[in-house]
Amino acid sequence: MAEDYYQRLGVNRKASDDEIKKAYRKLAKKYHPDVNPGNKAAEEKFKQIGEAFDVIGDAKKRKLYDEFGEDAAKLGWDEKKAAAYRQYQSPRSRGGNAGGDGFHFDFGDAGAGGAQGFDFESILGEMLGRQGRGGGRRRGPMPGADVTARLQVTLEEAVKGGERSFSLSTGKRLTVKLPAGVDTGSKIRLQGQGESGEHGGPPGDLFLEIEVAPHPLVRREGDDLYVDLPVTVREAMFGADVGVPTFSGSGVITLKPGTQSGTKVRLKGKGAPSLTGGAPGDFYLVVQVRVPDRDDPGLKKAAEALDAGYAHDVRSALKL
Repeated sequence: MAEDYYQRLGVNRKASDDEIKKAYRKLAKKYHPDVNPGNKAAEEKFKQIGEAFDVIGDAKKRKLYDEFGEDAAKLGWDEKKAAAYRQYQSPRSRGGNAGGDGFHFDFGDAGAGGAQGFDFESILGEMLGRQGRGGGRRRGPMPGADVTARLQVTLEEAVKGGERSFSLSTGKRLTVKLPAGVDTGSKIRLQGQGESGEHGGPPGDLFLEIEVAPHPLVRREGDDLYVDLPVTVREAMFGADVGVPTFSGSGVITLKPGTQSGTKVRLKGKGAPSLTGGAPGDFYLVVQVRVPDRDDPGLKKAAEALDAGYAHDVRSALKL
């Protein structure tokens, strides 16, 4: 039996939204392509957990998934279609009305004018392949419904842009062009890739909601990017030229003598491009001084000698 979306994330069906989010982030970090370069199994696992989170990480989709399982995708995650389908499945809907069609719908508070513009016939026609019986009037062209889906991309893809291929629940494969600088919450419209129209009507559109997966090394704040830069005690004390990576290629920065941990070195314009046409963000390297990790008596003596070099108590300003 295939894993359901809860099993993919290793949570139970009663898990809270926070528990689902934490489980997803943990797995996304473990199987991220940047952490497992060239590992096809990890890449496939990363896609599977992204697909699962796309559904049960969304309150609306999760509710429909819990009720209909994977068939919820066939309803386009549309609550109105789900309501019509529930009505069709109920005993009342098979009661045999005067029109002989065998369907009855309770429009509730919609009034004599119908269900506020909600076309049950159109919805059941899509789900059940029915166009009504007998001499019912033929409707004109009806446009297809728009569809919204979540697309997860890596931070590098978001910053650099490019093309990304993905598969729909129907099995159809599409390629989308990602603008450089997209971020979580960005939306991309694919015209004509939504649900099919009826009676010659045009198809709806597909709206992709972008979700940028966490990167194991790079943090994003707006259009600015941050990376912790480990340096040795000698490099921090005496200064050094240090090689650094960016999404646009490697480079070299010069540390000044006496550089302290937490110092930020800015690479102007090397962050994410602006989607609004403004200046690109900056790339910040946050210096982290690393002490030696070998157990060496000589290093201990050197460290004791370094204590004489502090002019002030390093924690003198640490007051709350």
